[in-house]
Amino acid sequence: MKILVTGSNGQLGSELREYLEINPRYETYFLDRKQLPLDQTLIIQDILGMYQPDLIIHAAAYTAVDRAESEPALADAINHLASEEIAQYCRLNGAKLIAISTDYVFDGTSDVALTEEGPVDPINTYGLTKLKGEQAILKWHSQSIVIRTSWVYSTYGNNFVKTMIRLMTERDEISVINDQIGSPTYAKDLARTIVDIVEGEDWVGGLYHYSNEGEISWYDFAVAIREIQGLDCKINPIPTTQYPTPAKRPKYSLLDKSKIKRTFKVEVPDWKHSLERMLTSL
Repeated sequence: MKILVTGSNGQLGSELREYLEINPRYETYFLDRKQLPLDQTLIIQDILGMYQPDLIIHAAAYTAVDRAESEPALADAINHLASEEIAQYCRLNGAKLIAISTDYVFDGTSDVALTEEGPVDPINTYGLTKLKGEQAILKWHSQSIVIRTSWVYSTYGNNFVKTMIRLMTERDEISVINDQIGSPTYAKDLARTIVDIVEGEDWVGGLYHYSNEGEISWYDFAVAIREIQGLDCKINPIPTTQYPTPAKRPKYSLLDKSKIKRTFKVEVPDWKHSLERMLTSL
């Protein structure tokens, strides 16, 4: 099987490489933004045609949430229009597609875990462009699998966990938001789940949710990082209003994982167990 992964240098792309490259059953292609410039939508299908993949795992995205507010056209080209081109290629050439989306498609006003059927209403440009990407993918290639995830971190790339370790090492005191609720996702766990789906007997297209189990705030996440690393830094809980950003964030974006667990028989680790594993390997 020929598998092509977009976003090869990202957190998820890097974790996928660890699983897929060692398997002799797969002929794998990992493309970065130079090899597959998603902002140049007119050439995307031609580039994909050079590799003729049986499966595309579309992990690349414009993820600079705050910068997207001042670059809406670029964010839309990468997150929406490029995804549409990839889905069209897969439909025309009989390829399977797994694409990654985000909890930011929700407005954050819920107080219960969000299901795939729940109403979507993005409150920032990034979330809107990702939602339009989802819709385009499922319009053109209904048997695609679209996985929404949240709060992704990894030993690769830049993320909240690494930032907290650096700040807590440099400072005696930091402040972290305590009124945005969700669950983190260890990219290695998500990569493992994607590989399990690829290798499984059943392929069921549609929307799915995946993050680690548990319900926490960013403040809770930071406290756990401090405890596991044995750092000595005071962490002050603050409301979102004390940390204004160009893009609004959903206050509540806990994802309900029932559908992906039921459909593909995957196990979802607890967030703290996964954090411990990541910090050990880091």
